[in-house]
Amino acid sequence: MEREEIPSWILALDKESLEFIRKFILNSGSLKNMSNLYDVSYPTVRAKLDRLIKKIEIHSQEEDVEFVNMIKGFVIDERISLEVAKIIIEKYKKEKDV
Repeated sequence: MEREEIPSWILALDKESLEFIRKFILNSGSLKNMSNLYDVSYPTVRAKLDRLIKKIEIHSQEEDVEFVNMIKGFVIDERISLEVAKIIIEKYKKEKDV
């Protein structure tokens, strides 16, 4: 996989967050196992996961805005029609919700 193919939300995460995700996956998503692994309480691990989810959601929303702005720029530059832009944006939003 090329670097430009890596989702930008992954690139936006720090090393500690990526390591947490790796361990979370290797522990089959068990917060109980994660609390034992990190030697912290279950609520502490849950809070860390919630913060990580927020980071990912925020960055994903930023990506959505960037994409929509790019499509709008194509309309302004007359590279595509407004009708085509609306179809692309609508399709993009539907795909993101799946």
